[in-house]
Amino acid sequence: MDTNLEREPGRPMTDEEKVQDFQRKIYRKAKQEPKFRFYILYDKVRRMDFLTEAYRRVKANRGSPGVDGMTFKRIEERGVSKLLLDLQGELDNGTYTPKPVKRVMIPKANGKLRPLGIPTIRDRVVQMSCKMVIEPIFEADFEDESYGFRPKRDAKQAMARIKQNLEAGKTAVYDADLSAYFDTIPHDKLLKLIALRISDGKILHLIKLWLKAPVMENGRMSGGKGNKVGTPQGGVISPLLANIYLHLLDRLVKLGKFGKYVAIVRYADDFVLMGSRITDETLEGVKKLFGRMGLKVNEEKTRLIDARKDSFDFLGHTVRRVVSSYDAKRKYWAVMPSKKSVQKVAGKVREYLRYSVHLPNEVVVKELNTMLRGWLSYFKNPGVVYSHRARVRLTMFLRDRLFRFTRRKSQKSRYARCRRTFRRWVNQYGLIDPESYGRTDLVNA
Repeated sequence: MDTNLEREPGRPMTDEEKVQDFQRKIYRKAKQEPKFRFYILYDKVRRMDFLTEAYRRVKANRGSPGVDGMTFKRIEERGVSKLLLDLQGELDNGTYTPKPVKRVMIPKANGKLRPLGIPTIRDRVVQMSCKMVIEPIFEADFEDESYGFRPKRDAKQAMARIKQNLEAGKTAVYDADLSAYFDTIPHDKLLKLIALRISDGKILHLIKLWLKAPVMENGRMSGGKGNKVGTPQGGVISPLLANIYLHLLDRLVKLGKFGKYVAIVRYADDFVLMGSRITDETLEGVKKLFGRMGLKVNEEKTRLIDARKDSFDFLGHTVRRVVSSYDAKRKYWAVMPSKKSVQKVAGKVREYLRYSVHLPNEVVVKELNTMLRGWLSYFKNPGVVYSHRARVRLTMFLRDRLFRFTRRKSQKSRYARCRRTFRRWVNQYGLIDPESYGRTDLVNA
């Protein structure tokens, strides 16, 4: 939780520096005393410097308005200080109550829908302030094998660890999937785990309020005080709560409870167990643990494989053992963008171009570059991910789609000119060419 910010002597600390200074101190305390329970935290959550920094971070994350329809623009027209002073007053006198969470359904790659809960901006600010206070405590406890929604950790590191485990001989892979994890976390058990580190009743009360906030969907209200399970995906504090609950799994694996040489790599609720051998006793032990935790394994998407023979997908990557094209006797572990991840970005491009014929090419390119840059950066992992083939496929897809796009946009365009559309858009408008993007530092391209 250390910060790289350097402050000039005599210059007052910014709100961000004050928050980071507090986080650094509380992280060290938690690391030095693993059984210490923190009891005076609520006063930090309602401090104006914490609320101000929380608003800045929430705004940086952007996001849609909640059930009240309040946007960042409207808040700033009325005055950010008014919002923060009102929140501080409610937190001081104990009248703060979160508004209902707006539920929207987000399409998944398999055609199904994923529920996303959107709190109001005011509630996201308080959640962020609370998260800034308590996250360092749990960060001191979390295992290194957990990579999702944590500071200075990402999917690239998770894939590097998977490759490292495979090269160390841990080729038995239990590729697991939890059914509706965020929607099934039991509130009582989660709060007990949080209370092992936090004894401040007001903090625990805040978290309970967010867990039991009613849900608004299509004008209908559900949940509320009677709700006993689930933390809405989309809430600022939900990923931290999800990590706290699954930390028990990480800890037991690290202690060897499921086999002395079994390792775990986890990103939020996605995880794999890896070992030279994974026994039936290990699998039964994991299932019993989830039963006690009130969670359920999705048997249809969970499997035990030998990675030397079968490939597996994790975090949008496909991992397989392949024969070197230079030496038939040599095999290596190839990590590459999965077919589904390529189809997903291609689908976004296709959908955007379908409704963008009326827009100037410069505007179209700017939006396409945002999509392409995000996808390419995610798979830019030198020494781990081999993305050249996927980038070539994406380039060929763009050639075809832009050819069709140009032909639809101008009936006067000659066929020969359409054929050169892709290269013209790269040279004239600055469109990213996936095949050559980052070539100089993609050593495995």
